[in-house]
Amino acid sequence: MSVAEPAVLAAQQSPPLSNRELSLLAFNGRVLEQARDVNTPLLERLRFLCISSTNLDEFFEIRKARLQEQVASGSMGTGPDNRNPHELLQQISAETHKLVNEQYRVLNDELFPALERENIRFLRRTEWDPAATEWVKNYFENELLPMLTPMGLDPAHPFPRILNKSLNFLVTLEGNDAFGRRSGIAIVQAPRALPRVIRLPKECGGGPHAFVFLTSIIHAHVDDLFPGMRVTGCYQFRVTRNSELFVDEEEVQDLLRALEGELAARRYGDSVRLEIADNCPMETAAYLLRQFELEPQDLYQVNGPVNLNRLMAVADVVDRPDLKYPPFTPGLPRRLARASRLFDAIRQEDILLHHPFDSFAPVVDFVRQAAADPRVLAIKQTLYRTGPQSALVDALVTAARAGKEVTVVIELRARFDEEANIGLATVLQEAGAHVVYGVVGYKTHAKMILVVRRERGHLRHYVHLGTGNYHDRTARAYTDFGVFTCSDAIGEDVNKLFRQLTSLGRVPKLSKLLQSPFTLHTELLRRIKHEAECALQGRPARIVAKLNALTEPQIIQALYDASAAGVRIDLIVRGICCLRPGLAGISENIRVRSVVGRFLEHTRVYWFLNGGRGPAGDRSIQDPEIVPGSGEVFCASADWMDRNFFRRVEIAFPIENRKLHERVVREALNYYLRDNTHAWTLDADGHYHRLTPEGTEPWSAQAKLVQELSEST
Repeated sequence: MSVAEPAVLAAQQSPPLSNRELSLLAFNGRVLEQARDVNTPLLERLRFLCISSTNLDEFFEIRKARLQEQVASGSMGTGPDNRNPHELLQQISAETHKLVNEQYRVLNDELFPALERENIRFLRRTEWDPAATEWVKNYFENELLPMLTPMGLDPAHPFPRILNKSLNFLVTLEGNDAFGRRSGIAIVQAPRALPRVIRLPKECGGGPHAFVFLTSIIHAHVDDLFPGMRVTGCYQFRVTRNSELFVDEEEVQDLLRALEGELAARRYGDSVRLEIADNCPMETAAYLLRQFELEPQDLYQVNGPVNLNRLMAVADVVDRPDLKYPPFTPGLPRRLARASRLFDAIRQEDILLHHPFDSFAPVVDFVRQAAADPRVLAIKQTLYRTGPQSALVDALVTAARAGKEVTVVIELRARFDEEANIGLATVLQEAGAHVVYGVVGYKTHAKMILVVRRERGHLRHYVHLGTGNYHDRTARAYTDFGVFTCSDAIGEDVNKLFRQLTSLGRVPKLSKLLQSPFTLHTELLRRIKHEAECALQGRPARIVAKLNALTEPQIIQALYDASAAGVRIDLIVRGICCLRPGLAGISENIRVRSVVGRFLEHTRVYWFLNGGRGPAGDRSIQDPEIVPGSGEVFCASADWMDRNFFRRVEIAFPIENRKLHERVVREALNYYLRDNTHAWTLDADGHYHRLTPEGTEPWSAQAKLVQELSEST
């Protein structure tokens, strides 16, 4: 197979599309809405606020930074919505300012008062009693002062380099310094190792859950940093920088070493945003804008801490189960609960895990048992994100040290996980594993484990395929599917893919799996076209897909064509959606919804009615509903985006076992199409509207799955 190039659109004009960046900001608005939802437990509302802040940070670091580079290079090319980069930056500035203002309004007007009513208090300096004042003074002198390095600015002390997203203070001064000079301005950088929210002792705070901000402590004692001078102002600020890594993979000799060199530069990339306290005078803010070479529209004046995401620590340390989601124990399929050996269970029948409702432990046990099994000869795995402390990596190390052939394809360029992945690569290589970094120019995003085991004189392939990362922490927070199988056809396909990733040779045609950048895009287009042909012939036709993002123009055009032919299409798209549903004559038969709830929706599932044919056999279906056992269903690592189709190694794998097919359809599609508590619908103008039960029974897909699949609630 050779790499598939994007074909020319059948239509003479590009399909009508929504803007990708603005759609991403709309998703972040839906996340923020969870912080306002009084039906969400209070400390979880605080978490959602922090998540919206973290998401916005990444938006500036990557998306806005990329647009600024285009403007700087003089690019005037327009996107699918006819905006050039300069116009889009102006629109983004307006939307992000509204979003930031809403974040702080929610914090100050809704969350802080609600937390106060639950005796979770954030004390301002004016609220410190003598005991709290004394404790803060001691904390400053013993914990803060030894770590602070105030920097007065003069020709010998120029404006310091400011780390990306670090907390800093601009201090204005009057009077002469120790050398008889007047500087007027100093910078104080807060140590990154210290918490931004500090819990007061019970006897000082009037209860067990009283907190002060690090910024308040520094403000209260900033005079101590400049003896003999008078502080006239102290203003917190934070700068966000371009965090894209640039490595010319065609030129470098060693990708790992090149990335290591770029990681340090990430901390000091070009500035893209300045956040500053709203009481800062405009002339002082203008001074900082000049230092960071930013424009007035890049300034965000905030009424509260400039680093909202650090409030996440409060939700973690406050022991109030009544203000959090009810805990549950992830379940195990009955066959796994009864089996002592995973290989025996997998030989009986394919096994499906739906995380986080089903436990992630069997995935770890799969590799652990393979590492300890004398009949296992080889283990091969792809790693995209695993976290710095990974039980899976420990098992791979054990297997390599035991003399098994261990091959690991590590994607070093997993954004913001590059440093952790470099460390994992080093550990695995030192243990004797074969480590490769994927394919130059293509991120390896497929999720695969292959175990080769000798049984009765023959080699058998055991496989795990997943829609999510091999990361035990995100497996508790993201919804994902994983499948264990020892299917000969799928095992051979996966074996071919690993050979391709290590040898870079051409792979013969795969019998079951669809792969990017080769067959996935063309096969999806073919299936969408087939549904359109069925509709034109008066036969049942329907498409349902659950994705994280939908942006690829050819897929969107194909969906428009299918809609015009009469195909009913339901799309469950968590985040970015450039398709516009409900356009007369174009997308009248397409409905789009987004579900934002307790867990981050991450499963990718594609379902095509395919004439009603599926594991249950041929069916005559007059009304094209999602009938369990009918149609063709794939789980996948890939969203429907340009990068997933053409610049990544991805897989989509069919679910052919009837029981598992029915589960995937029911749990990933039917339940989410029924959700009326956490679902939003998209209109033709790009606006989302939240659904409410309105007199009908409330239905939450995630709550239903917790109830059905977990062991206890």
